[in-house]
Amino acid sequence: MPDLTGPVLPAGTLAGRPQPVLPTGDGLVLRPWRAEDAPAVHAAFQDPLIHQWHVRSADSVAEVAGWIEEWTAGWAGERIAQWAVADADTDRLLGRAALREIHLGDGMAEVAYWTTAAARGRGVAARATTALARWALDEIGLHRLELLHATANQASCRVAAKAGFTLEGTKRSALLHVDGWHDMHLHARVRGD
Repeated sequence: MPDLTGPVLPAGTLAGRPQPVLPTGDGLVLRPWRAEDAPAVHAAFQDPLIHQWHVRSADSVAEVAGWIEEWTAGWAGERIAQWAVADADTDRLLGRAALREIHLGDGMAEVAYWTTAAARGRGVAARATTALARWALDEIGLHRLELLHATANQASCRVAAKAGFTLEGTKRSALLHVDGWHDMHLHARVRGD
C-alpha cells in the first residue's frame, strides 16, 4: 500500500555530511564528542543531581569511553546525534546536548541535555538547547522537537521555556528513576515557532 505523504526528510540527511560544530554566538560551542572527553564526563556523572534526573550512572572512565564511541557512531545511524557543550574559548566541558529518537521521515526528534555542576545557573542548558533547536528546525528541516523532563525538575522546565519549547502536557508515571516513577512534562517546539 503506498504512503499518501512522502518523508519529511530523506535518509542520509544527517549521515551524508559531517557532524557540525554549532556555535551559540554567546560563548558556547556544541561540538562532536572526542575520546579525551571521557574523564570530564565521568566526573560529571558523579554529581548527585545527574543521578537524580538521569537513569544512567558511570562507574569508570573506560565505561564512559564506550558511551562516547556510541555517541560518535550514532550520527551515522541517524537515530541519535550528540554534542559536547563546551566553553568556546577554553574548550572546557560544560554539558551535553542531543537529539534522540530521530525520525527523519516524520520530521521529529527529542531534545535532551545535561550540564556539569560548575555550569549550572549560567544559562548553559538553555543556550545550548536554543542553538540545537535552531539548527535542527531551520537548517536541517525537522518539523517538531520534543523535550521531556520530570515534573519535579523545575530547572529543566525553565530551560525548556527559555529555549522556546511550549508546555503541551503531562505524561503520567512515564519514566522510572531510581526513586520511582515520575510524571513527565512534554514540551515541544515546531518549525516556525
